[in-house]
Amino acid sequence: MLDLKFIREHSGEVRRAAEVKGVNLDVTELLQLDRELLELKARVEVMQAERNQNAKLVPKATPAERALLIQKGKDLGESLKALEPELRAHEDALKQLLLQVPQIPHPSVPIGRDDSENVELRREGTPTEFGFAPKDHVALLELHGWADPERVARVSGSRSYLLKGEAARLELAIITFALDVLAERGFEMLSTTALVRPETFVASGHFPGGEDQVYKIEGMDLMLAGTAEVPINSLYAGEILPEDVLPLRYAGYSSAFRSEAGSAGRDVRGLIRVHEFKKVEQYALMQADEAAALDMFAAMLQNAETLLQLLELPYRVVQNCTGDMGAGKVLMYDIETWVPSEGLYRETHSCSYLGDWQARRTGLRYKGSDGKVHFMHTLNNTGIASPRILVPFLENHQMENGQIRVPAALRGYLGGREVLGKAQPV
Repeated sequence: MLDLKFIREHSGEVRRAAEVKGVNLDVTELLQLDRELLELKARVEVMQAERNQNAKLVPKATPAERALLIQKGKDLGESLKALEPELRAHEDALKQLLLQVPQIPHPSVPIGRDDSENVELRREGTPTEFGFAPKDHVALLELHGWADPERVARVSGSRSYLLKGEAARLELAIITFALDVLAERGFEMLSTTALVRPETFVASGHFPGGEDQVYKIEGMDLMLAGTAEVPINSLYAGEILPEDVLPLRYAGYSSAFRSEAGSAGRDVRGLIRVHEFKKVEQYALMQADEAAALDMFAAMLQNAETLLQLLELPYRVVQNCTGDMGAGKVLMYDIETWVPSEGLYRETHSCSYLGDWQARRTGLRYKGSDGKVHFMHTLNNTGIASPRILVPFLENHQMENGQIRVPAALRGYLGGREVLGKAQPV
């Protein structure tokens, strides 16, 4: 959602943003509805003023005049009442269109249709090379008895996962490690629920448009969020915070749920694409200062890179093009981590700056030092998402004897272990 005054004055920019982001928005219809609504409101104001003026004349009028004035007041009241449905219909229609208005992308964002036109910015680390035939993560899990896909599928259906023994400890260790690193960098840990009200998805910008990705709780006004961004974004909805508490930086840990609608046949093997997972999400609310927000964007990106560097995983950073960045984003970078079995980089982190787009939808405001109330700016980035991160971790750190090497930074979270799993005959 953008400021309506901005849309009126910069309709060309909004049209262009919708075009390059692939958003189906009729800006002409929006502006026409806006004009009609303004005209309706003006008519209502004139009639209300006339009714008020008429009411003031009644006490001083003669009996004959009073009857006419009273009738005129009733007629004006009926006319105002008759306009209410039309007024509400215009307001509702305009609101729905405003919810579809995309954020204006940063000038640095490349124009493109989809992720195939994202731009690689740099690579960090060297793709792992092996002096033996490496296994993929599924084979490694099977080798050590660390997963039970058949049984968990009977219990929970397809695209569910169950980790056993050292793999379960590894998942917990990586999550705890990520939270500690973020805490050292000033991010306050939040343990959040995935249960949220539908309006929080509208506030975060996942609705309208992403309804098919969300699990709904039948008989309750609740849904399951796919990221802690959704509940954290609404924590201060409708409040006006003092500027001196900003920025607020959170590391939100939660279970996450995604239906993965439309992804049938994609990545169905192993841990890449599951319906329920664990996630640490970086989230920041800050002053309406783009330069400061871009600094925060760089800091959150660096946090994620530091985690991967300490986990000794090769990765690359890509800038998302307009067609792959989502309607609400000003700027978006993905981090993709090397998966040896596939010979490619897979997305493990996504860093986004949304300007005041979420804040306007949610009502996230602060009182500035200038005495005025402003909408905040928001940013988010993955800390760690599991079990996806286990795919590159297991594959990159496998040894010829089947054991998994533990990077030095993680050993303290695993009782000092330097390797996981039992050695297999070479």
